[in-house]
Amino acid sequence: MVFSNWIGYLDPINRPDTSTMEKFEAETGIHVDYKNGDVNDNETFFSKVSPQLQDCKSCSRDVFVVTDWMAAQMKDLGWLQKLDHANMPNVDANLIPLVKSPDYDPNRDYSVPWQAGMTGICYNAELTDPVLSWEQLLTRPDLKGKIELGTEMRDTMGLTMLMMGKDPAAFTDADFTDTIAELQKYVDNGQVRRFAGNDYIDDMKSGDIVACQAWSGDVINLLGGGKFKYIQPEEGFMVWIDNMVVPNKATHKTNVETMMNFYYDPVNAAQLAAWNYYLCPVQGADAEIAQFDKSAVDSPYIFLDDATMANGHQFKSMSSDEGEKLQSQFNEVMSG
Repeated sequence: MVFSNWIGYLDPINRPDTSTMEKFEAETGIHVDYKNGDVNDNETFFSKVSPQLQDCKSCSRDVFVVTDWMAAQMKDLGWLQKLDHANMPNVDANLIPLVKSPDYDPNRDYSVPWQAGMTGICYNAELTDPVLSWEQLLTRPDLKGKIELGTEMRDTMGLTMLMMGKDPAAFTDADFTDTIAELQKYVDNGQVRRFAGNDYIDDMKSGDIVACQAWSGDVINLLGGGKFKYIQPEEGFMVWIDNMVVPNKATHKTNVETMMNFYYDPVNAAQLAAWNYYLCPVQGADAEIAQFDKSAVDSPYIFLDDATMANGHQFKSMSSDEGEKLQSQFNEVMSG
């Protein structure tokens, strides 16, 4: 089966005796053609697969990972296959409450969380003073032209709303318009170098930028931590869920369901989480993770306590039409 995913989301598949995917293949006899980084952001991936899916043709992928809002959009369009829960009892038994019943898919009939995480700030401590708030990222003169924001509208707009004292989960059209105007200011004055998907990692590594909007686990597993520091902005942070979905015309759905069940075994989930350092959606993984990484037991990236979650925010759910309308306004800002 063909599995398309974001970069940095799976422990190395070519490292003998250390890979969860190698273990899955050995246990099940199912071969996985893993497409690392095939997903760079939701919008560009949508453009890759939508021509085939809207024509009821195969998109040459059996499973891919997209963020909750994109999974909702694809479900509404009728592009996803319904999952057979009889093939994945671990999913039903071990989903954490946070991700168990989203409004777009309350019974998880079409989507299963791969990982979840937080969107905040990363800065290079060798090249800049600490960047502690979203306001600092967008206004500090020493950062002008040396920062990047994300192409994911819900993350970027959500954080900017928090800076403006607005609620990303309950905003009006006027709130969105005001936030667009605020964001446009920092594009126009040159504060923002560009908008990036997962490729912001390359610009942080090269030193082309010194701070950016970032996804939590990336700072550990792709940038390696150290001089690269992840910060929850003082205003709060965004929480998101990335989901495995099976597109129409995919021919290996049962194999995908077998893989979903495998990754919801707490031991396998813990091994994965100990490598990618994202928020783990599997109950019981916290009791197993010490065998893979003792330092991960109390990681604020993997297992969030209530005090941390109190500062997390999710973007409000919208219809596909409303989402496209807001996305269009955001695209205008990104285009300069």
